[in-house]
Amino acid sequence: MALPTNPLQAFWQNLPAPLQNRYYLTLVIFFFIMIFLDRHSVWTQYRLFRAQHRLEADKAFYQEKIKEAKEEADDFELTKEKFAREHYYMKRSNEDVYIIQEAK
Repeated sequence: MALPTNPLQAFWQNLPAPLQNRYYLTLVIFFFIMIFLDRHSVWTQYRLFRAQHRLEADKAFYQEKIKEAKEEADDFELTKEKFAREHYYMKRSNEDVYIIQEAK
């Protein structure tokens, strides 16, 4: 058996049989490029998918916070006097204000 003169040919001879098929090798290289190196690779799509779900969760969270703030603002409109008395110690001339804090 003669030794091949081309080092690439020696490498080609040592490859497993499926990798010696150039169509199979072309498909492997194509899928490697599409999965890892392409601009729209699987990894990029996965990161975008995670970011989309994180942003949707943030959107739901902030919509809930907006709803709570609107309810608090509506409640504030109804209890302005109570708020002023408790936080700024406002009182009428003939009364005393006592603030009792509830234990939570």
